[in-house]
Amino acid sequence: MQRENFNDILAFLAVARERSFTRAAARLGVSQSALSHTITGLEARLGLRLLTRTTRSVSPTEAGERLLLAVGHRFEEIEAELEALSELREKPAGMIRITAIDYVADTILLPKIAKFLPQYPDIKVEIIVDYGLTDIVAERYDAGVRSGEQVAKDMIAVRIGPDMRMAVVGAPSYFAKRSAPKKTQDLTDHNCINLRLPTYGGLYAWEFEKVGRELKVRVDGQLVFNGTVQMLNAALAGFGLAYVPEDLAQPHVAAGRLKRVLEDWCPPFPGYHLYYPSRRHSSPAFALLIDALRYRS
Repeated sequence: MQRENFNDILAFLAVARERSFTRAAARLGVSQSALSHTITGLEARLGLRLLTRTTRSVSPTEAGERLLLAVGHRFEEIEAELEALSELREKPAGMIRITAIDYVADTILLPKIAKFLPQYPDIKVEIIVDYGLTDIVAERYDAGVRSGEQVAKDMIAVRIGPDMRMAVVGAPSYFAKRSAPKKTQDLTDHNCINLRLPTYGGLYAWEFEKVGRELKVRVDGQLVFNGTVQMLNAALAGFGLAYVPEDLAQPHVAAGRLKRVLEDWCPPFPGYHLYYPSRRHSSPAFALLIDALRYRS
């Protein structure tokens, strides 16, 4: 293979993963036209079309998908090894990309990272808020955050938070017009604030458990959000019932701004874990961040 093809393949991998010339060009620090020219040249040398382009999307062809699967992880391993060489530096350095939901980013990651980063000025952390069950390998994240019961078995998981509970809450102004639900079935008669999940494009079913009995309840209401904080604010404004993390709602419950219901149906569950591929080579910067985020009871 000609040496210039290596750079061209790196360009192809960026476009294939981002599914966008715009995003790939921004990540590579080149113009869209230069990137398009590079891909066209690679396709010409191979005699194969690697990408299908439309006005709205970019996706790999069968040949492109085969190339992505065949060489993508090898280039990732090379990049990981090069990153690992940073341990020869006097100071740990590098960019670490993490995906998590907004609640985790605000209440767990940011407070710990705020104490960590000033000690290591050459380390950078990028946190992407996402409610989808993101494939961190395909999307090239260094790590993701999920509750303990959601982490895949082939991943390394590090607990970063305590056990959690959820809470169903509503404002006093809401309950002034409706009686509080006594059982989960009563939720069908209430205006509930829903959460949209991007993974399947559906609404999240509220999860309950009592005496070993597990239930998932599909609720309905006038408002749908794709973020926890917005659901809480809507509940505070009296728009309906919200299903949110207990520690997020508790200060408002204590202050009388919210009333909690169905508490006996919301038992603790495994807290949030940082997870990453078992084959990932941990750089000094990543190892330091893991230790800073680790939950210590």
